[in-house]
Amino acid sequence: MSRAYARLVCFYSFGLISRKGGIYTAMAIPREFINELVARTDIVDLIDAKVPLKKAGKNHSACCPFHSEKSPSFTVSRDKQFYHCFGCGAHGNAIDFVMEYDRLDFVDAIEELAGRLGLEVPREQGTGKRRDEGLSRDLYQLMEEASRYFQSQLKQHTDKQKVLDYLAHRGLSDEVIEHFNIGFAPDGWDGLLGRYRQNQDAQDKLLTAGMVIENDSGKRYDRFRDRLMFPIRDRRGRVIGFGGRVLGDGTPKYLNSPETPIFHKGYELYGLYELKQRHRDPSQILIVEGYMDVVALTQFGVDYAVASLGTSTTADQFQLLLRSAKEVICCYDGDKAGTEAAWRALETALPLLKPGDQVKFMFLPQGEDPDSLVRQIGKPAFEQLIAEAKLLPEFLFDTLASRYGTDKGTLAKQAMSLIEKVQDTVLQSLLLENLAYKLGMNSAEELQRKLGFKRIDANKPLQNKALKGRGTPLRLAIALLVQHPHLGNNLPVQPALKHIKMAGIDLLSLLLDRTRAEKVNSAQLLEQFRGDDQLDTLKKLAQWEHQVADENLQQEFKKALIWLNNQYIEQRYQELSLKQHHTKEERMQLKKLIAVIQGQA
Repeated sequence: MSRAYARLVCFYSFGLISRKGGIYTAMAIPREFINELVARTDIVDLIDAKVPLKKAGKNHSACCPFHSEKSPSFTVSRDKQFYHCFGCGAHGNAIDFVMEYDRLDFVDAIEELAGRLGLEVPREQGTGKRRDEGLSRDLYQLMEEASRYFQSQLKQHTDKQKVLDYLAHRGLSDEVIEHFNIGFAPDGWDGLLGRYRQNQDAQDKLLTAGMVIENDSGKRYDRFRDRLMFPIRDRRGRVIGFGGRVLGDGTPKYLNSPETPIFHKGYELYGLYELKQRHRDPSQILIVEGYMDVVALTQFGVDYAVASLGTSTTADQFQLLLRSAKEVICCYDGDKAGTEAAWRALETALPLLKPGDQVKFMFLPQGEDPDSLVRQIGKPAFEQLIAEAKLLPEFLFDTLASRYGTDKGTLAKQAMSLIEKVQDTVLQSLLLENLAYKLGMNSAEELQRKLGFKRIDANKPLQNKALKGRGTPLRLAIALLVQHPHLGNNLPVQPALKHIKMAGIDLLSLLLDRTRAEKVNSAQLLEQFRGDDQLDTLKKLAQWEHQVADENLQQEFKKALIWLNNQYIEQRYQELSLKQHHTKEERMQLKKLIAVIQGQA
């Protein structure tokens, strides 16, 4: 075992191993808790709630949620508590799925799964507590306290009436105000900061959380002053930032929290948490630009809108949207800036679309925003505009036509560069047919031949020849043990294995030690290797088609172990045979080895 690997094993004995920014760090969550969490989470039920599964023999299947395909290659095993996609190679246990599907880091995934089971995540005392984990918990707590403070000021501050009058003028009901936890940041330099005057540590963390600003002379003051406050929540409902709208004529009109350790604009969407409180499985989501747009639309019954936090919609935000609803409507101003923003969104969305996903583009009348327009025309007329939004192909070709006019060569070149990025073969075919028609060609095939376009075959599984057949006895032994950990239960210690000079033998010995001592399933066993260099190999072997029938598992596993023990005998015999001089003990050992090899023992 390498020194680095030994350190990882040592870390694991104190808690879990997590990866953050490419560096693995020891966390103070007991390994026993993670083991129990994986054991109590049924991966089929977990995934089926997000990606409907169908029974397929012993396993369950679906079209992969992580890449585009028309035929299911994504399988979930209840026996192994493991998922694998034969198309894109995605694989893992319940924790991996939550991390990948919901885009959570390791600790958040643990807490998400624990929350589903009604469990509190324990922390070990006196172990390697990660500094930034403690900081994050403190920041979440401070942000929640700040949100409650702003809500209290809306009810108690001497200037509350001007804010209430403003909200009444905007037609917002008490229910909507409470639903979004809207508050008020009073005009003053230290309304929030003053609450922590005697707590220097809290003041420092308010600075880290972006709620306080420090000038060049070291003086600190509140970032948000005399503003209507909109708390921004993550997918778990924790306050991670704020948007503040000025009440008077000040600038900027909207002020957002800066990037902080817990708030990253490109990963979050304002109002998504609140939307999910109303609609567990929304059929469509409207993405707009401003907080007040989301709130006003909700007031008028269009309660499926979110805002992109003042930035162009990022790939991470699009993935989050498309996992939340099959139809996403991007709403923009009808001016040039709005059209350009929509085009950037189209370029971002194209590679992410899967079969069944729908992206539309809605453009508002000049000078209107969703807030003002819904007040003028009401919910039915506004939703009619949503229904009439441009489909992605229509918007794509309308925009190209307006940019390049009769220059068909440039239009074709630009269109092809975009279509090549599309992973959804159905959408890709549709776009090719449209382009062929606009260029006056007879078919998409003619277009492909003339322009040298290579169509993506998203339905073709990515086969790995190395994972076919039985492979070496060592590979088979590891694979069988990973897929069926019960094979190692109460197995006698194999001391010879530790002396074999063979790549991978240390891993087998470690797996034998782990499975001999406790009963675990595949998912639990793999979880013990999170953060280790061997994890990827183990995951591949967990879905390797070893072609051993269930009734022969024990027999084939023992055969592999016997073969490996024989390798030790051979290796030891070679070592002793090549020696010029032997000790008395070595001579006796050599004699025994010869007898064994000749079948006389």
